[in-house]
Amino acid sequence: MWEAIRRWFDPRELRSVGSTPDYRFSLANERTFLAWLRTGLALIAGGLAAAQFLPPLPLAHLREAIAVALLLLGATVAVRAVDHWARTERAIRLSEELPASRFPAILAMAVALGALLLVVAVLARAIR
Repeated sequence: MWEAIRRWFDPRELRSVGSTPDYRFSLANERTFLAWLRTGLALIAGGLAAAQFLPPLPLAHLREAIAVALLLLGATVAVRAVDHWARTERAIRLSEELPASRFPAILAMAVALGALLLVVAVLARAIR
């Protein structure tokens, strides 16, 4: 694990493997990385907004649980983004198959589940 983290911060390590790819592939990989970072930032902003602006919900500490879940999910997306970027860049340089990931599906399911829980919370408040 520490080896992978070290690679994130050492561009010489990344450039020491394989051959220099067509720059368009590296730029596309970087744009994907930045899109993941924007997603992580949006989740973090949503967590902060939930903590600050959601009214108290019918279940004790539900607002805080929602905020913490969004913040943790945003942090996870950010870390996952840099790991995926590094693994993809390495695969491009080595002319290997790009790394597969279940993370987008897991993230989509987590966001959908969170949205459903929020619908339940809003409906419960409206019924009260």
